[in-house]
Amino acid sequence: MTIAKLTSKNQLTLPKSITREIGEIEYFEVSVEGRRIILTPVKIQRADAVRAKLADLGINEQDLADAVDWARQP
Repeated sequence: MTIAKLTSKNQLTLPKSITREIGEIEYFEVSVEGRRIILTPVKIQRADAVRAKLADLGINEQDLADAVDWARQP
């Protein structure tokens, strides 16, 4: 059994022995089953990064549709 500590800032550092087994993963899906916390490695796709950036900028689907319509005008 390997132990990890949760810090006062709610950060958890995974032991190197664990990260060596799963490879270079930056993101995890986090879920709870009963009293267990389940971390599932996730690879973020570039499209997800673009969607996240658009959301950060407050740009929604209607804004994009309006921009495409504007760009297609003769």
